[in-house]
Amino acid sequence: MGDDNVIARLGSMKALLGIVAGAGASYGIYKLVVGRAGDDGGVNRRKSAKSGTIQPGSLMDKVSGFKVVSKSDNLDPCAETESSDILSKSAASLEPRHLSMLLSLLQSSPNPEERRNVLVTLGNAAAFTVNQDLLREFGGLHIIAGFLSDPSSEIRVQTLNALNNLSMNICNQEQLKIYIPSVMQLIEMSPVNSDLQLAALRLLTNLSVTDNHQHLMKNSITLLLSLLVVSNDVLQIQVLKVLVNLSSNPDLMDDIVQAQAPASLILLFDGCTCTSVLLRLLFFVGNLRAWRPSAQVAEALRTRQDSLYCVLLDNSSQLHRKLPLLLSHPDEEVKTQVARLLT
Repeated sequence: MGDDNVIARLGSMKALLGIVAGAGASYGIYKLVVGRAGDDGGVNRRKSAKSGTIQPGSLMDKVSGFKVVSKSDNLDPCAETESSDILSKSAASLEPRHLSMLLSLLQSSPNPEERRNVLVTLGNAAAFTVNQDLLREFGGLHIIAGFLSDPSSEIRVQTLNALNNLSMNICNQEQLKIYIPSVMQLIEMSPVNSDLQLAALRLLTNLSVTDNHQHLMKNSITLLLSLLVVSNDVLQIQVLKVLVNLSSNPDLMDDIVQAQAPASLILLFDGCTCTSVLLRLLFFVGNLRAWRPSAQVAEALRTRQDSLYCVLLDNSSQLHRKLPLLLSHPDEEVKTQVARLLT
């Protein structure tokens, strides 16, 4: 059966772009939503879905003509597909040929909005393990990551969101680790509190869950600490998720405590700080205090007054004065963590 007949039965663009990601397969997935379509466009898509026709110029129309990408070239674009309507399937049920066609379109389309929509769809599909594996086998991780440098900030955001879901797969992390420097650069160069920074930090959170690739982030500790004192609550939480992950690795502790830290970091240990931020700060300090430097190393660190060691750990740190004040915090978990640090 030919592609045209197959695609005609699939309906409208909704078959590939109207995928609902399903339950929270990752905390990045809620950002993956198809963006601002006009009211008239929505009416046309609904009419198309009812009539079973393909709108000229639609994603379904364009995808139907692309050669399938395959690691072994054994996926025939004219192969027989199941007769059930794809509109009734979830993202987890997308067939391999559809993912391959979308990757082809992503590489060839000159239309930024179309590329964005393809990334949204691939990101939604990547919330499911079977598609995470297929996209890796098709070479899709590197294809998608290539758009980290796209001129459009919205496309870069959707690229990061797709990579975030793909990074839930440990095998995928082995391929994605080479993009950590690029992601760090995006964080550094993007506006503070932007969607780009948030999406990049979410990806780093996934990549830092295990200690396999944490060493690739050790040179960016100062960047993360600096961002922590200038960003909003949402971004601060994401920064601290990464810092808590990294500080759980004893092999990185020397690099972390020697990193340059803003003196204003100490101001976050205050009852006015968002409770979720404050709790993660206390977890971070708890991890740092588990590190025991030799007398010689501690003395060397004291000569660097702007080091994280001096700001949070040294006997001269203002943290020793601020922690007891938090024992009157209204949140019980905050008080519990403070008490643990004081014992």
